[in-house]
Amino acid sequence: MICARPRYPKRWPAPGGAAIGLALALLLAAAAPAASAPAPGADSAGSSAAPDATRGATPGAVRITGSVVEPAAIPLPPSDQDLAGRLSVPEGFEVEVYARDLINPRMLAYSPDGVLPDNVLYVTRRQLGDVVMLRQGDDGATRAPVTVASRPGLHGIAFDGNRVYLATVRDVYVADVLADGRFGRLERIIDDLPDGGQHANRSLAVGPDGMLYISVGSSCNACDETNPEHATILRATPDGRSRTIFASGLRNTIGFDWQPGTGALYGLDHGIDWLGDDGQMEEVNRIEQGRRYGWPHVVDFNNPTPRADPPQGMSIDDWIRLSTPAVAGYTAHAAPMQMAFHDGHGMPADVAGDAFAAMRGSWNRQPPSGYEVVRIDFDNGKLRGITPFLTGFLVSGQDGGHGMLGRPTGIAIAPDGAIMVADDTQGVIYRISAEGKDGAPTAPPRTPVPQKPVPQKPVPQKLAPQNPAMAEPVMALDHLAPDGAAELALTAGFSDGGTIPDTNRARGDDASPALTWEGAPESARSFAVIMEDAAATDPAAPSGQVPFVHWIIHDIPADLSALREGLPTHPRLQDPEGARQGTNSRGSIGYTGPRPPAGDRPHPYQITVLALDVERLDVPPMAGRQAVLDAMTSHVVAAGRMVGHAAP
Repeated sequence: MICARPRYPKRWPAPGGAAIGLALALLLAAAAPAASAPAPGADSAGSSAAPDATRGATPGAVRITGSVVEPAAIPLPPSDQDLAGRLSVPEGFEVEVYARDLINPRMLAYSPDGVLPDNVLYVTRRQLGDVVMLRQGDDGATRAPVTVASRPGLHGIAFDGNRVYLATVRDVYVADVLADGRFGRLERIIDDLPDGGQHANRSLAVGPDGMLYISVGSSCNACDETNPEHATILRATPDGRSRTIFASGLRNTIGFDWQPGTGALYGLDHGIDWLGDDGQMEEVNRIEQGRRYGWPHVVDFNNPTPRADPPQGMSIDDWIRLSTPAVAGYTAHAAPMQMAFHDGHGMPADVAGDAFAAMRGSWNRQPPSGYEVVRIDFDNGKLRGITPFLTGFLVSGQDGGHGMLGRPTGIAIAPDGAIMVADDTQGVIYRISAEGKDGAPTAPPRTPVPQKPVPQKPVPQKLAPQNPAMAEPVMALDHLAPDGAAELALTAGFSDGGTIPDTNRARGDDASPALTWEGAPESARSFAVIMEDAAATDPAAPSGQVPFVHWIIHDIPADLSALREGLPTHPRLQDPEGARQGTNSRGSIGYTGPRPPAGDRPHPYQITVLALDVERLDVPPMAGRQAVLDAMTSHVVAAGRMVGHAAP
């Protein structure tokens, strides 16, 4: 069993040998110390280097040995029974072939209860750029697939009542599910997700809150992304008009789902390549809003990588303190894909609350890892371990080489409780069910839940001034309410009350505006700037009185009275020297320009400049609005504000 919080994931036995053997010796300049204090609950012998990483003879160097081993596809037996017989599941379960010759099945999803007379299995096929539906006939045989949607690179699929969401590399579409199971006209609601790069496969799901969650993988193996939406899970309104970064530092979390009962969101993240055969482990993360999960600078329960080089103005210790460690690890390079929690219906009772995940399999590990479906065991909501569940895809030859019968990618729970598994390489979908032998207890059948009415028109974003029932946002200056503070006179690249130019808008150059101020008293020791949208609230804030924040910058030296246009989005700046930038409501660092949702009236954006009697605010790097406001309380000696407007 692979348990939660090992220092490095244990390995279950895999056949030795290699189909292709290539040893790589990589000499890397190490920008981090050799070890760091382990995360709470981790093994006390934690080290920044993977087991296959050793200190080289050259001072400050680490030598890492990696492998390229990609098992070749083995021709499948023509008999479905023979093919299923080559695979193994634990006692009490059985596996059968549900469909084959599908070429490239990736993600799986069932139509929700009550939407169609029968529940239909939908399958995305990235290489073909389509979605097909699979139905069973009265004889129990799976009918030929029927294409219901086509778009290049189509990968993610999720249902919300009688509507379906589909994701390609840069786009999200929504469509009605028609009475015959086909999809209606595809309406593109998002057209500007980050470019693909190394991880171009977008997955998505509708959360318990009715919002749309979209996984966007990194563009690279390990780098500081220029687009803050890479290596994240995004949270978007159902109409796609507004979105924020829900969580970051997630290299490629294709599989994620909400735990029954607790509603906690868990996801499986791909570890960094080329840290050795046993590094970096694949991660199980409990994903929470606003948290960062370590990539690209820390791995394996918050240990720095050999090349850890955090953004300008941050130390590796800062990065570690701000990163949330994984709750469990699994064998490196196993390549986790889709995952799904099971509520236990139609299965042995102990299945309830556990999750199942597809591990597509490695191409750069000796021996290979993955090529299996795993069961993630939860006990009373707490993760207890990870064990192989469906195995046999990886086959070892007498010559020491490896072959494979398939690479699992998709997981879905059928209405009867069966676990459906897609293999994107040999084109097969498997069905795992309970044998029902020996009186094995099973959970009661699931009772269909009536679907809530689904709006057929886009849901407007909740904007404070347009909703009398919602409290007005409290702007920064009103929150601080500095008594007796002097007044600063502000100027910008637009007039007070005027229109913010495209240069400073998100769909334009997204450059921070040039600002100047005057009238600061001699007691001023630093300045801070906050830009807020007075017509929209922060989706992450518990109260509707927190405005959407577009920019936080503080610790601006007291001898300055201006900021140039287009400042970098680093946590700490070199010009102006020592100035630090916080986290905005989008979830990124530094400035993010206005981008009112389509259909809204122009939004007012308030820019506030504050003179403070302290040189440096006592806040951590990348601090959010509330922490910055708390630190400024009773330190404001002068303030000024101006307003600019931006229309959709």
